[in-house]
Amino acid sequence: MPVFLRLGACLALSLSLPLGAAELAPMHAQFLPPDDLSLRQETPEQQQLIQISEYSVVLGSQRQSNQQPIPITSSTVLRLKGKPLSKGADVRQVVIQFDAEGKSLKKPSYDTEKRILQLNYPLAQYAAVLDLLRNGPVYCRFLSYPNGHVWADLHSGAVRLR
Repeated sequence: MPVFLRLGACLALSLSLPLGAAELAPMHAQFLPPDDLSLRQETPEQQQLIQISEYSVVLGSQRQSNQQPIPITSSTVLRLKGKPLSKGADVRQVVIQFDAEGKSLKKPSYDTEKRILQLNYPLAQYAAVLDLLRNGPVYCRFLSYPNGHVWADLHSGAVRLR
C-alpha cells in the first residue's frame, strides 16, 4: 500500500475516533504485528514505552564449588536505560536475559516498585538485538491487557533508506 494511502487511512481513522480514544491506543501501534488471534483488541491496562539511550552487556559465569559434580552456568544479559515516553510510564531500565535453549521463555514482566522491565529472548537473537541497538533509535514497549495477554518488544523507529 502506498505511503500516502496509509497516511490518509490513519488520518481518517483518527478523525473518526471519539475524543480521548487516541490516547488509549498503544503508542507506536504502527510497529505492532498483526493481531491474528485477537488478543490485543481491548485497551491495554498498562503501557510502558521507553526510548533507549544506553546499554551495557554482561556476560557472566559462575561455579558453585560446593556442589558435585560442579555445575558451571553462564548468562548473557543486556541492561538498557532510557527515557519513558508513554503517559504515566515510569520504566527506567530494561533487562534482557538470553536463554541458550530458547525453548520455553519466561513471559515479559514489569516490576512497578523497581521500575524494571524484564524480557527474555533466545540466545539466537542476541546478534539481532545488538544490531538493533547499534543502529538506533530503539524503543522498548510493554503492554498488558485485561484478558491476561502480555506483549513486549524492542523496535526501531522509522528508518529512511539512504
